[in-house]
Amino acid sequence: MKTTTHLIDGPIPSRLISSEIEKHTSKTNIGAHAIFLGQVRADLIGENKVSGIEYSAYEEMIAITVQEIKDSLFAKYDDLICMHIFHSTGMVKVGENSLFVLVSSRHRKHAFRAIEDCVEQIKEKLPVWKKEIFQDGSHKWQNK
Repeated sequence: MKTTTHLIDGPIPSRLISSEIEKHTSKTNIGAHAIFLGQVRADLIGENKVSGIEYSAYEEMIAITVQEIKDSLFAKYDDLICMHIFHSTGMVKVGENSLFVLVSSRHRKHAFRAIEDCVEQIKEKLPVWKKEIFQDGSHKWQNK
């Protein structure tokens, strides 16, 4: 089981996504990759339009919580090979990515199930908070 966890300052760069995928081409026991990209939406809340989200995290707890999530998923889906999670901190503008999850397994069904399970657990358990920034300069803290 190979896992990595990263907090990224600002948006998830496209080159990181392609680089992580490229690293797996030599792993011939992998039959499927599932990828999730979380992108900041331009939601309209009341009369305010979101221009970005500022993420903050309890960094000391991130690694512990992510390892717990990964351990539970590797126990549940026995043909997972690796899982990588990258989450933004700081400001991420509308249209930019703030979450990148890559799950690799021997078979696609487990990759699909594990990626959904992983993202739901991240949303529920990861100590990351969102402050929506509106075009008028005001903001609102969001629950998960």
